[in-house]
Amino acid sequence: MNITEISKQDFLAFWPVFKAVIEAQETYAFDPVMSVEEAFQLWCVSPMKSFVAKEGDKVLGSYYLKANAAGPSSHIANCGYMVNPQSRGKGVAQKLCEHSQAMALKLGFTAMQFNSVVSSNEVAVNLWKKLGFTIIGTIPKAYNHKRFGLVDSYIMHKHLTPLTHSNQE
Repeated sequence: MNITEISKQDFLAFWPVFKAVIEAQETYAFDPVMSVEEAFQLWCVSPMKSFVAKEGDKVLGSYYLKANAAGPSSHIANCGYMVNPQSRGKGVAQKLCEHSQAMALKLGFTAMQFNSVVSSNEVAVNLWKKLGFTIIGTIPKAYNHKRFGLVDSYIMHKHLTPLTHSNQE
């Protein structure tokens, strides 16, 4: 798997995945009928950085990285991740999250916060916990899930520390 900054061509290849995710209305609070150009602006232009994971020409997933807020809170990063359904269960989300944390540190961020992790997305919640994120708040009935109706969303946070290896001096 190769993770690189996303190009417009990469995003166009990723678009069917993005469109399916927002139309499912199970994980993202994005307009389910947004256009490809609106999605490109949201995912690739507005954030500080956006990346794509690929094997050859196959897009496995993508993430964006931006400041969670401005000014005195601009040291906290925020990310969003999407994985191709055909690539789920292969560690793609974990690798994207690890990559995003390293990139956030490189860009000077000291923490990362996810503002709205849908509680019914147990795979993501458990992965983020495994990667050191904690739930710091619950927003009751914050997400109108297409199948389950109103469900809670979590605010998840992690202080970032440089990755160290015990065998390095």
